[in-house]
Amino acid sequence: MRISSTLAVLVLVWLAIGVTAAVQRGYFSTSEASCSSLGSVAVTIFVGPLNYVGVNPIIECPELPEPSE
Repeated sequence: MRISSTLAVLVLVWLAIGVTAAVQRGYFSTSEASCSSLGSVAVTIFVGPLNYVGVNPIIECPELPEPSE
């Protein structure tokens, strides 16, 4: 039981640091949402602690073809 509670606390601390990293990058300051911005927020939250050692997660959506007319 002690290992699972310790792991849960570590995961919560990890995610809190990730949210802090996303806030510091200004991801929550705009109301405009796109695939790229939502992906960047999600990646930053999950790998947020790595931002403090120089990792810069950025996700770009692939170009979608235009519908034929």
